[in-house]
Amino acid sequence: MDLIRIILSVLIPPLGVFLKVGFGKHFWLNIILTLLGYVPGLVHAIWIIARSERVPA
Repeated sequence: MDLIRIILSVLIPPLGVFLKVGFGKHFWLNIILTLLGYVPGLVHAIWIIARSERVPA
């Protein structure tokens, strides 16, 4: 499932974060980072998805 999230994150970074944590603070942070630049949003999304445990909202 993480592979699918990473592939979706390459296309739309907030989508991958949403699938991992839902509408939490990490999702909104990723929206802001993606608006500031695609690469920061992508790096943050992959970092959130790669973490082994579920990130608390």
